[in-house]
Amino acid sequence: MDHLADPTASPEIENLTERREALEDVSQNCSANPTMGDIINHRFSRRSFMAGSLAVAAISTTVGPLAILTADEARANGVSSFDFKEIEAGVDETHHVAEGYDANILLRWGDKLFADSPDFDPMNQTAASQEKQFGYNNDYIGFIPLDGNPDHGLLVVNHEYTNAEIMFPNFTSIVKETKNGKEVEKVQLGEYTKELVDIEMAAHGGTIVEIRKVDGKWQPVLDGKYNRRITATTEMQLAGPVAGHERVKTPSDPTGKQVFGTINNCAGGVTAWGTYLMSEENFNGYFGGKIAEDHPEFAQLKRLGAPGGEYQWSKFYDRFDVSKEPTEANRFGWIVEVDVMDPNSVPKKRTAAGRFKHEGCESIVNKDGRVVLYSGDDSRFDYVYKFVTKAAFNPNDRAANMDILDDGTLYVAKFDADGTVEWMPLIHGEGPLTEANGFASQADVLINTRLAADALGATKMDRPEDIQPNPKTGKVYVMLTNNTNRTADQLDAANPRAENAFGHIIEITETDGDYASTKSTWDVLLKCGDPSVAEVGASFSTATTKNGWFGMPDNCAIDTDGRLWVSTDGNNQKATGRTDGIWAIDTEGDARGTSKLFFRVPVGAEMCGPSFNPTSDTFFVAVQHPGDAGLATFENPATRWPDFKDDMPVRPAVLAITKQGGGKIG
Repeated sequence: MDHLADPTASPEIENLTERREALEDVSQNCSANPTMGDIINHRFSRRSFMAGSLAVAAISTTVGPLAILTADEARANGVSSFDFKEIEAGVDETHHVAEGYDANILLRWGDKLFADSPDFDPMNQTAASQEKQFGYNNDYIGFIPLDGNPDHGLLVVNHEYTNAEIMFPNFTSIVKETKNGKEVEKVQLGEYTKELVDIEMAAHGGTIVEIRKVDGKWQPVLDGKYNRRITATTEMQLAGPVAGHERVKTPSDPTGKQVFGTINNCAGGVTAWGTYLMSEENFNGYFGGKIAEDHPEFAQLKRLGAPGGEYQWSKFYDRFDVSKEPTEANRFGWIVEVDVMDPNSVPKKRTAAGRFKHEGCESIVNKDGRVVLYSGDDSRFDYVYKFVTKAAFNPNDRAANMDILDDGTLYVAKFDADGTVEWMPLIHGEGPLTEANGFASQADVLINTRLAADALGATKMDRPEDIQPNPKTGKVYVMLTNNTNRTADQLDAANPRAENAFGHIIEITETDGDYASTKSTWDVLLKCGDPSVAEVGASFSTATTKNGWFGMPDNCAIDTDGRLWVSTDGNNQKATGRTDGIWAIDTEGDARGTSKLFFRVPVGAEMCGPSFNPTSDTFFVAVQHPGDAGLATFENPATRWPDFKDDMPVRPAVLAITKQGGGKIG
């Protein structure tokens, strides 16, 4: 790796992505609501103490109090439902998949999406070219079959954000500065131009592309009539209760109904009627400028961390400057619905589902026909939500479902120490959500979703990300990535560890299989981290190997057999000696809590977007920001995956995993 950035070269470096994530680590939730750690401890501490008092006495001289408090009793070994041979955890320049499987590159940043798309030329990028090519940092992946064919359909992919330092040539330098008395090296970006910002805007959004399996291998169909790029400038509509409200009107849109673009699209979903849902997550970072503390939008923007100023778009576009257009930010932070069957359709931002940093929006049709959509607010100490439509899904009339997400009830979760979940409705006029408390209408409740959830006393969670309902079991899995900001006096039953570096997974059981229930139960499926380090307090089964444990659960998927697969974000490669990847998790029987490593990414990358085709014989996965480790730059990344050519930069990509000889994955 002498020609590449060495991610372990020095601890005194500052990586740009790490700096961006550090900005998001600052909690904006100053409410006095209980934390999930408090609730978990109240629920489990007495049971664990009574069952394990003899063991505690034996190990208390060598194990810290945190480990005693959080360690679960050992689980009996059971036969895993997964029969693949586990791969070894580690760090190197390429990806790895379990023996007997192929992981083929399907689409890379810059690849053609249309018959007239230009060839990728990394040294001469333009916004016009990027709008016809696969975007940057692929995150969520969904598959929508055409004519019910599991081997032919539309792949929908989010493009979350851009890494300018490894995306643009001749744009960065390595500088040294003194920080806390130590000399620190860091990557410093150059001076932005409008042309570079336009390329970034074109690389955001999403891709809709027809794909087909030919001779056992997936490939894009470049003349597919549904192929489409959605970007940060695509025309969209605000729909639902907020549309037309004064707080979303701007100088360029006095109607409050027309928006241009979607940004920071992290996870997402596919509906039962075959539309594509895109979540807007850390939109705050795209806004610059300053807003006065006495401005009516100041409090809710501060609660969202806006303006974040991580991007330079506000230098060239007034709408991203809150001092010039303070209501433009209110037009982001929503769930966007796209009709993939009409490439000329105008995507709609479904405001009834609330405004916050949506990590995902996975949905399920309830037994009464209503649609339930789950979403995590991806910040430390923020909340878990679900949205329940008023109308029922009509399986025989697609058109009747196209605006079903505009009317319904948004709920936020309160996790109690007795193992119950109360889903509290965010409805104007109910409880504290009144004009006297700053909520003059339902539009105010939805624009100010975080403040409304604060007022209801929702449980502060350890960075809730993807939330996946399991149609086979009636369970719902909540990925809680981490929260190193949680202190010992902020613990609760559902967030049981202070300085929670590795995260955990909550399992919700909806009452009688009713996903629209307002009262559910919950348990902890896994507390993540290295179980060989007692103080970490991890709770994997004893059948989990040294390769099987993981930290920082982020996205997840359920296969056709109802089995859980988890991808990770943030495995500290220097500290753990392993990259992010995908782990298969047993959730049932004696093998519950057993985890096996199936796939891992190249150095510097994040694992995203796991999604199956309808027969679970193809597993689509996304590798985001590969090579972004250490002092990585366009000229000197930590790897040149996936092309491994000197004239090609490192490129985010989507892979299609299949079993050699055919058959279900896993």
